[in-house]
Amino acid sequence: MEKLLEKLLYSSRWIMAPIYLGLSLVLLALGIKFFQEVFYILPAVFSIKEVDLILVVLSLIDITLVGGLIVMVMFSGYENFVSRLDINEKDEKLNWLGKVDSASLKNKVAASIVAISSIHLLKVFMDTPNIPNDKIMWYLLIHITFVVSAFAMGYLDKIMKDKV
Repeated sequence: MEKLLEKLLYSSRWIMAPIYLGLSLVLLALGIKFFQEVFYILPAVFSIKEVDLILVVLSLIDITLVGGLIVMVMFSGYENFVSRLDINEKDEKLNWLGKVDSASLKNKVAASIVAISSIHLLKVFMDTPNIPNDKIMWYLLIHITFVVSAFAMGYLDKIMKDKV
């Protein structure tokens, strides 16, 4: 009975596979949104104010960072929790595949969140005349929380690695 239960539990990891596949659909949605923004800005590039252009570019960078985060979570999560990816060495293979464990994935996700938050905060600072001061304070407080959390997670991982 115990062997059957263990085999069932171990096989249940495949429930995650469709979830990682679903992330690829979210990545497709982000790609569509990215090019929607590009096609929106191109015709207006000569008439748009510089600040507005920078805000759109920051949004595009934001989308790109989120897309990279999705790819990293999708592939690393699949490899760490479901199964190894069988990719031939002669095919294009990402150099970090198979090298990102769950602890380093967590740190990379935290760093990506801080980068995304930084860009969002920069967008807020670029648009300060249109945003009330109390909202700016909340954006800054949330960003600082992300930074401190990422630093704390990295520090705790370092402490744990030093103990091992």
